[in-house]
Amino acid sequence: MSHFARMSTGLFAAAFVLGASTAVFAAQQAPAASSVSDRITNPVAEFAGIDKITGRIITFDVYIDETVQFGALQVTPRVCYSRPETEQPKTDSFVEVDEITLDRKIRRIFTGWMFAESPGLNAVEHAVYDVWLKGCKQKSDVPPPTAAKADTAKPKVNAAKPKAPAQEQPADSAPDSTGDAVAAPSEDDSTDTN
Repeated sequence: MSHFARMSTGLFAAAFVLGASTAVFAAQQAPAASSVSDRITNPVAEFAGIDKITGRIITFDVYIDETVQFGALQVTPRVCYSRPETEQPKTDSFVEVDEITLDRKIRRIFTGWMFAESPGLNAVEHAVYDVWLKGCKQKSDVPPPTAAKADTAKPKVNAAKPKAPAQEQPADSAPDSTGDAVAAPSEDDSTDTN
């Protein structure tokens, strides 16, 4: 056999081994690509917040596309993804955070991804309040926003006692200074002071 023939056979063998190892590598990588489809979309994002003045830390749930006010901050999660329990945890949420300034204007201070496994990576750091993602949930003890609006839409019948005149809250009331998270009022919400 000539030197050229041995060299050709060697190159062919090397190309075959390289092609086979590439196919094995691609097959090993295939499950990683399918794990993107294994992520779970959750209807509730769980946040923690600290009031730096009082030192109080609270945990609060927010439904996707709803806004909850924590002190002078309004937190609105847009999506909240997690992984099945059989996989390594990766919990993230795309969040928008607005600040209600002292002159009652709303200013966006954060838009981006928060990661529960790395709370310090993209937490909202404010002069008074900090907010970070704790996790994503399928259910919450807090009633969903559609149920809360349905309850306020139902007429309440109470013929035994007359209703006191409703006192309207000014639309530009000061932010909640207690640091507790409260649902931010929407324009179509009505209040009943029974």
